[in-house]
Formats: sequence, structure tokens, C-alpha cells
Amino acid sequence: MADENERAEVQRAHWQDTYTAHPGMYGEQPSAPAVHACAVFRAAGAKDVVELGAGHGRDALYFAREGFTVRATDFSAIGLDQLRASAKAQDVTGRATTIVHDVRDPLPLPDASVDAVFAHMLLCMALSTAEIRVLVGEVRRVLRPGGVFIYTVRHTGDAHYGAGTAHGDDIYEHGGFAVHYFSRDLVDALAEGWTLEEVFPFEEGDLPRRLWRITQTLPR
Repeated sequence: MADENERAEVQRAHWQDTYTAHPGMYGEQPSAPAVHACAVFRAAGAKDVVELGAGHGRDALYFAREGFTVRATDFSAIGLDQLRASAKAQDVTGRATTIVHDVRDPLPLPDASVDAVFAHMLLCMALSTAEIRVLVGEVRRVLRPGGVFIYTVRHTGDAHYGAGTAHGDDIYEHGGFAVHYFSRDLVDALAEGWTLEEVFPFEEGDLPRRLWRITQTLPR
């Protein structure tokens, strides 16, 4: 546990420094998974969305511009400061709120209180399998029956899998960022008790990174 706590604090500091050095580093345009999620959430009749690992907010602000009420969480206060400034500039402050939160802790939300949860490359950060399982349990807790969870992760077919510093549990650190690469077995295990709607492979970035976009829903 000490090693996991230390790794988490190192990663938090690294992200704080990164957002400080590169404000709005991912730009203002939403990610492709967020655009897809918006359509899925709307079709499901969702009104309120939680984004885990929102960073400086390109996806959370997109959801807000599309009319959803969004609670954006991240463990980087600096990233969320940038999100709030952008929300004000885009006139969506009333639909976008922020929560500084480490996903290794329980989500600060009531049971069955949200319609949808989105997480782009958050579950594949420096989290152990046990921590990921607990987090998905928390997502299940806060979703209403029929709620939708869409997340993306880098997987074991990625070019960086096995490269860099090995931390065990399929976690490898490369360029200062630690990544937990998902196997399909892990995806299936995290969907137990849910309806697994889709595991969609896609690529992103210059490497390119290889990811899955997973959509799963809670039974009504």
C-alpha cells in the first residue's frame, strides 16, 4: 500500500506540473469518445453526467455545451482551475461544477444520483486492479438504474505495453506517466453484474495509442 500511495502522489505531482506548464494541453475540441458518449447518453435520456479525470475540461465542457449538467472530477486542482475559467468564458458555469477528488477514495456523491458516468483514459492510470474494481463499484453505486458508464483505456495491444519501468499489475511507466494496460479479461470482470454493450477498439495520438471504448449499463 505504501508503494501505491507513493506512486499516486508522484503521478498527482506530475499532472499538476504538466497542467501548469501546458495550460489547456488537450485543446478545446472534445475527444472522439466524448462525442460518441454524448449521443449514447442523450439516447438513454440522461440529464446529469459525472466525468472522472476531467483534467482541464475539454470533454466536460462539451457535455455542458450540449445541455447536460456535468460534475467534473480530477485530482489536479490546477486542471480544474483551468476548467472553471473555460466554463466562464463559454458561459456554461451553471451547468458545469468541479470536485477535486482522488478516484481511490469513495465518490462524494449519493447513491443512485446520476444518469451517466464518463472517463477517458482515467481507469488506465496508475491504479491497481483492486483499486479499479473498487472504483467501478463506486460508479455502480452512484448511477441510477439503467445508468450508462462509458470509459476508455489503453490495452495490452498498445505499443508501450511492457516498455519503460515496470511497477507490476500490468502497470508500466513511460515518459513520466504510469499506465495500467487492460486485458480483455479485466474488462469482462469489471462488467460483471452490468450489461456490457460494447468494447470498441480505436487509436488515438501519434504513437498511436491503442485503446478500447467500453460501454456498460446498469440493469433497471
